[in-house]
Amino acid sequence: MLKEWNQRRAARRVKPGDGRPLKPFRWWQLVGRVLFYLRLTGLDGRRTVYAVDVRRWGDKETGELRADLYLDGRHHARSKLPARFPVEGGRVEVRMSAFGLKRCHYVTTEGTEHQLVPDRDSAEGRRAYLDRAHPALSRVIGSLSVVMLLVSLAILVPQLVEKALPPTLGTFNSPFDLPVWLNAAVVLGSATAATERALRLRYHWLLDGAAG
Repeated sequence: MLKEWNQRRAARRVKPGDGRPLKPFRWWQLVGRVLFYLRLTGLDGRRTVYAVDVRRWGDKETGELRADLYLDGRHHARSKLPARFPVEGGRVEVRMSAFGLKRCHYVTTEGTEHQLVPDRDSAEGRRAYLDRAHPALSRVIGSLSVVMLLVSLAILVPQLVEKALPPTLGTFNSPFDLPVWLNAAVVLGSATAATERALRLRYHWLLDGAAG
């Protein structure tokens, strides 16, 4: 029942587009813009191209975090995040974490899921190219990101518990007492690792959620 309620709520967030053309991705938008594509072929053989455009820091006028859906290069719909756009043969689901997208998938009416393809010039597209061109290096980077997040959890969580635990529940002494600069370095490392995983749309509620 909760799932159905969330689906109806997401459907109400979808608003019609204004038909404006999709702007190409520019190099200076690497940090602030996400652009993914979905290419579909209908039963009649007609090919359509959907594009999902997200600005990480929200609309520059309203600050609203939203996704814009384009159909064959024209603005087709918009929605606050998380978004759930009805498209031919299914829907496109878009969700964001503190470090980037954690979901941008096409879900068919049968329930099959396919991740959309990032624009080749975007940060996600460049990370995907690295994965194709240098798979071994890509796996090493991915593994280092997981290790960094695990280390951050092990170091930072006990310190947070020590400070946040109410006196009525007793006391807890963290095994780590690091200088401020080293704690800052750990936080920066965890943020970098979570960002790298977001470029691949990898998200785990504990690892990446704690980093945020």
